[in-house]
Amino acid sequence: MLFTNKKNLEEKTKSVMDVFKKKIKIIDEEKLKGEIIDDLVENLQFNKNEEIKKTCEKIIWQVAFQKGIYPASLYSFYQNLAKKKKTNFTIPAINLRGLTYQTSQALIKAAKKNKVGLFIIELAPSEMEYTHQSPEEYAAVILAAAIKQNFSGPLFIQADHFALDRKKYLNNPKLEIKRFKNLISRVIKAGFFNIDLDMSSLVGEGKEDVFTQQKNNFILTAFFTQFIRRQEPKNIEINIGGEVGEIGKKNSTPADLDVFMEGYKKELSRLGVSKGISKIGIQNGVSHGGDVLPGGGMAKSKIDFELLKKLSLMARQKYGLAGAVQHGASTLPLSYFKKFPEFQAIEIHLATDFQNIILDHPAFPSKLQKKIYQWLLQNKKNERKKGWTKAQFIYKIRKMAWGQFKKEITNIDKQAKEKIAKSLEERFNFLFNELKVKNTQKLINNIKN
Repeated sequence: MLFTNKKNLEEKTKSVMDVFKKKIKIIDEEKLKGEIIDDLVENLQFNKNEEIKKTCEKIIWQVAFQKGIYPASLYSFYQNLAKKKKTNFTIPAINLRGLTYQTSQALIKAAKKNKVGLFIIELAPSEMEYTHQSPEEYAAVILAAAIKQNFSGPLFIQADHFALDRKKYLNNPKLEIKRFKNLISRVIKAGFFNIDLDMSSLVGEGKEDVFTQQKNNFILTAFFTQFIRRQEPKNIEINIGGEVGEIGKKNSTPADLDVFMEGYKKELSRLGVSKGISKIGIQNGVSHGGDVLPGGGMAKSKIDFELLKKLSLMARQKYGLAGAVQHGASTLPLSYFKKFPEFQAIEIHLATDFQNIILDHPAFPSKLQKKIYQWLLQNKKNERKKGWTKAQFIYKIRKMAWGQFKKEITNIDKQAKEKIAKSLEERFNFLFNELKVKNTQKLINNIKN
């Protein structure tokens, strides 16, 4: 239910907790984890009264801290991984575009079942925009899901693909840098203590030499590394990643990594920054969401596992990073996932598969799906690339409908949501097993906020 004002909020929650004391006093744990936490999330997501939204966010944070749930950084953990010759697991980083409260519960439930501590929940700026999820809302909804599932311990919330807008930067660098700094400051305040910087769109692929290609990339990555370090909350060292090649473009090479890292290190030294990135995103034959065929099926992936291993070990052994990050893997054949730990991927980013599970699920309302597709055809036709079939267009662009239909999707039948959540939980169980992160809870118990 939506609260009409703060007094209404207090009236509806007073039998469960006293929310307007300096420290919230929880009276009824079970009722809190029942309808009250659900109501707080609903108001956080859909109440038009900003004061109520902020109050709900504040309550969720305070309850989470009382229950030992807190956002944390993986920086120190990755620093320790960098000292190892080889690693035996790959950490999943999961983007939640819709049904975020339900999906994060399924994720946390699977993590508890498998004693998984090493998982990341992330969102990119583009996703924040088209899913209508602010950083503040996203972080608080994840904390609420953890409360609901009786979770305790650190949660690793990550800002994914944090990039300058290429066109805006080339047109007005000062204005775009200012906008980007404001966004970084905002996500840090919201609890995103892991940030993947992605300046790869500014790599000059047409340039003759690798240094000239990578120059903008390593200079700007160093510049924003310095900015992030200056924004860090007390006692928190944010885990920062970089990216050496743009996903979906040409494959990264050892020369790319060498030039990027050498240039980056010199820039950091010039700026007086001692703590840099701890991981590096590479391109190895994949694309975001996969490549869909004209009939709607998926094209065979051209992923290069040997290149992944070569660059990951090089990053670790030569430059002291934890390893390479695999992007664009969500829609790969399921049999591929057990290969990532073997080929030394330190992290793998997954998004589209979970979107597909939700939108293509037998329990997802067919009328709503049809309505979404009609809206896309009418309102996103400018996104359609030349030669795309209808099936290709729908598959590639349907992510842009999450925000427009956020409330309708959230309000689908309870039983349908439960069936979808069960399928998501099964996929998370599978991924945790294949990526070998089961029983890693003990590895992160000493990470504090």
